[in-house]
Amino acid sequence: MVEETPEKIIRYAELLSEKLTSLRHALYPPEARKSLRTFTTLEVARMLGLSESSIRTIDLAGEGPEPMRLANGRRAFTLAQINALRAQFSARRSNPADALDIFPRRRPGDKLQVISIANFKGGSGKTTTAVHLTHFLALQGLRVLAVDLDPQASLTSMFGLQPEFDVGENETLYAALRYDESRRPMAEIVRKTYFEGIDLVPANLELAEYEHDTPRALAAREAGAEFFFKRLADALSEIEGDYDVVVVDCPPQLGFLTLGALVAATGVLVTVHPAMLDVASMSQFLLMAGELMAAIREAGGRLEHDFLKFVLTRHDPNDHPQLHVVALLRSLFAEAVLKHPVVETTAIANASIERKSLYEIDRTAIGRETLNRALESISAANDEVFDLLKQSWGRK
Repeated sequence: MVEETPEKIIRYAELLSEKLTSLRHALYPPEARKSLRTFTTLEVARMLGLSESSIRTIDLAGEGPEPMRLANGRRAFTLAQINALRAQFSARRSNPADALDIFPRRRPGDKLQVISIANFKGGSGKTTTAVHLTHFLALQGLRVLAVDLDPQASLTSMFGLQPEFDVGENETLYAALRYDESRRPMAEIVRKTYFEGIDLVPANLELAEYEHDTPRALAAREAGAEFFFKRLADALSEIEGDYDVVVVDCPPQLGFLTLGALVAATGVLVTVHPAMLDVASMSQFLLMAGELMAAIREAGGRLEHDFLKFVLTRHDPNDHPQLHVVALLRSLFAEAVLKHPVVETTAIANASIERKSLYEIDRTAIGRETLNRALESISAANDEVFDLLKQSWGRK
């Protein structure tokens, strides 16, 4: 009997899923958990903007957290210990601005920052941008919530979860958005991660149900359905006191999930690969997004973003056609384009094999110069976004 296409596709999916499971067990055995690396005294000093001697002095005095001692005698700090040092050094500063430089979390009165990363062109670097921005902000001492809105769940995978096995029914954001009695409080679907300072709302294919439920709810005139665009913002408001920043990885389509993310956002990042086909696709995305958001505004939605920026991703500075596209975008959008493009590099691809960002990869796994160039590029872009957040909080 000839195998028909539906059965063939299911068989392929099962084969691939089994292989992914075996690979995951090889990288992270059932008894093991993904963990974040430790940091040297030099790295800690750079993160806090202090001298190495300051870190050593407080350690020798027994006043700070007790670091690990490596075989070579050097100190190694966890991110939790680094944040404890942040709190300690910050408390010693008489100038509030200096204290915030060391430990830049939200103060009373500072609003929760929600950064939605969007574009409906696959391969534009949304998830790469999201995971690196999330890790970068946590390394600055911020409390970050990562929200995976993409049913493909790439961001979820980067946090060491396999969506079809580790994320069960009603455990994605769909649980907090749905229109029936199975709706859950946001706090129940937030998960702790191995990365200090980062919690996660994971994704899997279940999220796609929201794109089908919302038209049905609108047609049936169900209570609250007409304000579908506020549901994500309302869900985030339930837990806003627990975080400084929320980073939302949107799906590669302009559906109800993405619209909700754009309404909930205080800032929007549009990722774009500087090639003409990608730019043409982004043009369509911007036109559709503008028209839909105008309609939402007329329906009572608030659309007040502190910033909307374009992030140039996978940029090859030696590619002349790309350079022309970059020049075009800067001439059209001026300061709306981040100054620092994220360069195309094998370092990101190599790190992603281990489901890691550049901030957590073992330095021996990639050539030091390659890793340093890649980190310099992506950190420069992330630092620009961090500056935008601080400006939104009224800081210089």
